[in-house]
Amino acid sequence: MPADITAIILTKNEEVNIGDCIESIKMVVKRIVVIDSYSTDKTIEIAKKYGVEVYQHPFENYAKQYKYGVEVANIKTMWTLRIDADERFTPDSARELEEMCNANMKTNVTGIVLRFKKNFLGKDLYHGGVYPWKKMNCYKTKYGSIENRNMDEHIILSSGKTIEMKQDCLHFDFKNLEYFINKHNWYSSRETVDYFENLERKKNKSELDFKTWLKMRVYYKLPLGMRAHVYYIYRYYILGGFLDGKPGKIYAFLQAYWYRYLVDAKIYECETMNIEYSANGSLKN
Repeated sequence: MPADITAIILTKNEEVNIGDCIESIKMVVKRIVVIDSYSTDKTIEIAKKYGVEVYQHPFENYAKQYKYGVEVANIKTMWTLRIDADERFTPDSARELEEMCNANMKTNVTGIVLRFKKNFLGKDLYHGGVYPWKKMNCYKTKYGSIENRNMDEHIILSSGKTIEMKQDCLHFDFKNLEYFINKHNWYSSRETVDYFENLERKKNKSELDFKTWLKMRVYYKLPLGMRAHVYYIYRYYILGGFLDGKPGKIYAFLQAYWYRYLVDAKIYECETMNIEYSANGSLKN
């Protein structure tokens, strides 16, 4: 008997992932809703073969796309699960989620923290601050909403407490290095937009979560160029990324000296050339 859960999956050209994602949760949730950003591959066709609900909506950012999904789905189940197409539940983690949701129908638990294992270049990463990657992505429908942010948006709860799963879910966001580079280039533009928006918000700490406040008050206070270097040392040496071998080194290097430095370069570009990026990651005209 499935738990009283509605799952929402956001997609864009996820034909490689969507079937496995749905397959991993179909026995433990009551309802699956796919919100698609007008995929040009077989994503919709594959999703419909599973009998799930599919809606299409233009993409602006993940937060707005998810809000649309919640609204159009008109969710009546006790719980809502946010899951990406490149994420999977194992049989053990699916069973645990089902048991936790059923056991907490009438308790003050309103959120469940999921644990993810990240795979990069064919290797599971366990060090460098990437394991376990935690997200509070299952919540009681009446108590949860998503932050209005362009990047790194989170589900927030109006009340209640959270509990954490013990079993790992799987995250397969790495297809190949070309995909990784293109995706993170897009992410860097959206994070640049967030940076300038957070400049205004940081005047009031209550408007920022602690992680964002710390990034604005500490990380971005370091000189451009030094920030990425400090980030690499922290991830690779202090948090032990070197223990994951060559994939761990490549991952730490790309995250610091490519992605973080690219964000810095785009911030500098905006400040010196008077240009802006839009929330969807493209340059404003």
